[in-house]
Amino acid sequence: MTYSPSKPLRARRLLPWLVAVTLLLVFSGGLVHLITESWWFESVGYQPVFWLRIRWQLGLGLVAFALYSGGLWVNYQMARRITRDRTYRLSSRYTDPDQLQQVERFIHWGAAGLVFLLSLGVALRGAAAWQTVLQFLNPTEFGTPDPIFQRDIGFYVFRLPLWQGLQENLLGLLIWALLIASTVYALKGEVRPERGWKYFLTGEAKAHLCLLLAAIAAVLAVGFWLDRFALLYSDSGVIFGAGYTDVHARLQAYWLMSFVTLAVAALFLIALGRSGFSLPIFGIVIYLGVLVLVNGLYPWFQQNFVVEPNELTIERPYIEHNIAFTRAAYNLTSVVSEPFPADNSLDRTVIDANEPTVGNIRLWDYAPLLSTYKQLQEIRLYYNFSDVDIDRYTLNGDYRQVTLSARELPVEQLPPEAQNWINRQLKFTHGFGLVMSPVNQVTSNGLPDFFIRNVPPSSTVDLPLDQPRIYYGESTGNYVFTGANTDEFDYPEGDSNAAYRYTGVGGVPLNSWLRRLAYAFDLGNARLIISNYFSPDTRIHYHRLIAERVRQVAPFLTYDSDPYPAVIDGRIKWIMDGYTSSDRYPYSEPLNRRTDMVSLVENNSPLMRNGINYIRDAVKVFIDAYDGSLEFYARDAQDPLLATYSRIFPNLFKPIDDLPTSYRGHLRYPQDIFTVQAQMYRAYHMENPEVFYNREDLWRFPEHGEEGGITAMEPYYIIMKLPQLEREEFMQILPFTPANRDNMIAWMAGGSDGDNYGRLLLYEFPKQELVFGPTQVEARISQTPEISEQLTLWSQQGSGVIRGTLLVIPVEQSLLYVQPIYLRADQGELPELRRVIVAYDDRVVMGETLGQSLEAIFGGATAPPPADPGAEPAQPSPVSDLVQSALESYQTGQQALQQGDWQRYGEAQQELERLLQELSQQNPQQQNP
Repeated sequence: MTYSPSKPLRARRLLPWLVAVTLLLVFSGGLVHLITESWWFESVGYQPVFWLRIRWQLGLGLVAFALYSGGLWVNYQMARRITRDRTYRLSSRYTDPDQLQQVERFIHWGAAGLVFLLSLGVALRGAAAWQTVLQFLNPTEFGTPDPIFQRDIGFYVFRLPLWQGLQENLLGLLIWALLIASTVYALKGEVRPERGWKYFLTGEAKAHLCLLLAAIAAVLAVGFWLDRFALLYSDSGVIFGAGYTDVHARLQAYWLMSFVTLAVAALFLIALGRSGFSLPIFGIVIYLGVLVLVNGLYPWFQQNFVVEPNELTIERPYIEHNIAFTRAAYNLTSVVSEPFPADNSLDRTVIDANEPTVGNIRLWDYAPLLSTYKQLQEIRLYYNFSDVDIDRYTLNGDYRQVTLSARELPVEQLPPEAQNWINRQLKFTHGFGLVMSPVNQVTSNGLPDFFIRNVPPSSTVDLPLDQPRIYYGESTGNYVFTGANTDEFDYPEGDSNAAYRYTGVGGVPLNSWLRRLAYAFDLGNARLIISNYFSPDTRIHYHRLIAERVRQVAPFLTYDSDPYPAVIDGRIKWIMDGYTSSDRYPYSEPLNRRTDMVSLVENNSPLMRNGINYIRDAVKVFIDAYDGSLEFYARDAQDPLLATYSRIFPNLFKPIDDLPTSYRGHLRYPQDIFTVQAQMYRAYHMENPEVFYNREDLWRFPEHGEEGGITAMEPYYIIMKLPQLEREEFMQILPFTPANRDNMIAWMAGGSDGDNYGRLLLYEFPKQELVFGPTQVEARISQTPEISEQLTLWSQQGSGVIRGTLLVIPVEQSLLYVQPIYLRADQGELPELRRVIVAYDDRVVMGETLGQSLEAIFGGATAPPPADPGAEPAQPSPVSDLVQSALESYQTGQQALQQGDWQRYGEAQQELERLLQELSQQNPQQQNP
């Protein structure tokens, strides 16, 4: 007679295999993705960074899973062992032993599943805490103690988060263990309410639950002890941070609650040797009473009857702490303040002496210029300019401020019928070149005067662009393949297209069948296996969005919202600014916490959405647009956060001293951090606690009108010479106005060149004199009859008038106000710069060019001195000037005629007639001097 195993036995033997296959299917995608990501990190040269993170994430996840599941499972099994002679109440309705066994098995597997799910969640949280753990193990001292506990700031930034996380998770473990054990005891009838509330639980079950409750009380006591440090982030008082009530009421309350909770834990332990639950229940009642009294009523009484009647006097030292620590956290202590007389002493000589400043005044706003770039230089519908950026170059010997934009190729813009796999992944792989134009020049047609334009790029300046192709950028969201058995599209060339084969080292080589199989599985695309286009030289390029690319390598940094391209050594390099930030700096005011501190500047930066209260401009990242190579440079060697990250990842950051000179010339102080610092400085320039408390000198950003409403002014870059500097430098500036006034009170400048990089200068105007703010100057412009009439006339004749940003330009000790005016046909998307308004002192003029407006106020430019002292100075030729002006008017009229703009055509013809008449009068004078 042969033995045949029963069906339950066969099922038990198959169960491990089923579980293994299920886990393999569930986690296979993650494992394959892990492998492909390791290949990507290898391709960019940061594989050690990747594996360090993976080891810690995997290790922390496994440890958290083992400890959590072990703790829960031990308590569950302990409850089962204690009640081993009892059956579940749910099974009392069954008499068949097999049915009873099935009920037991169902509950057992249900408990195992609950433990697994809870432990898996904790494991995922543990893996996500890799950064917190590594910071805890590699702390850096700030060198500044907090004013309450005298602990270094590094304790709060690097150590306290881990202690708090461990306490919270341990408390969760004990509570879930208590719930699971209590459920087992309740289902098995160990809990007997009929005995009364003192004796409803006895024996080993009571001892088990008392031990768990004692542990919970002890962990709660640790929580109260840690909550003392959290008082330094209190937002319940007049300032952010611990106030009088926090220090003199809540701090003592937390100490007392720690001792009371420990006493409750001791009562639970004492109850192990006593019958009944009366002693622990008495302790819990005392605990709740003390909690309400000392943690609720006592602080409330202190705040309302001690602090508020004498708030300024009592809170004064804590206001001083808030001011000092906020200024340190945002690096506002480095701001150098100087008086600015705004004495209106400009004349033609001063204007000419400051030609580098005046000649680099930005006349093109970003939005109109981007629209113009798109209309004139996108060339084909699949090209796109996503942004306009600003930088400076030495071109043909001149230090020039320019705007530029990279011409990218987002495949989403291909026609729907061309949206196939070959085009998206093999053909349309890269953008091509960029456009560059000076900020202050326009053609006679009111359009940008391009330095670099067209495809392939043509240039009028001495700036080589040897590799114009853009495989990595701001719009390159899809993955592509290069080195395939088909040519890539390079650029349009007449009726045909130029072809190209990638020669760079970017991307991951697909040089084996295994790699193709892995990426086919990871991307869910079988074409990688069956397509004949692939060869051993094929490379796959992904993570091509530069913001995504840098976050893959260094996710612990916060990045500026405005990466910008630069032409460096003949290649296009993207430059990104990386910030170290924290929300753990004691007493430092978080961004956007108070309504009177919130800036009206619209900004897409993550800095404006997070509650950070510490920030440093710490890292500069360079990304090659052709091969995607990444370079991280540690700029701020004094930043403790960056020092900690450098110890964690010793091979990630290069020292800033190794930054090539060609790179250094394109660093600019980022707009996001400058905006954050300016925003905080609006209140935290007030260092007197009484003035700060009363908000007597609160500032705000000036407001100006734009299409669609009123917005706050953003910082803007400019080349200018500050009074104490020897030469012009590239910097950004931002004016301030009082909180409830429109006159200007000060302006701030942030340097970007050389040793002045990151240097913040504040120039304050005399408080006893009126200095017009941008809003007031815009009102004066609107009230100038000849200007308002002209703008109204244009608006009524089929053209949209766009008033550009009103720029406040400091020139030596005076201020110029400049506003460009653009015209755009109602049916068109091609804004043209048609007028420039200049306001100075009590005069407001509008001219066709900035030079004409300045000439109307300050007179004509002075002639340059002769090169040879013994030679007669060269006389200007008015006839040649008139001929050139007449030619420009003719060209303007012809373009307007082609566009059907009859208004502008008539104006051009009138101007041409006037110039010809003047020319006819000049000719006799030239012939008969």
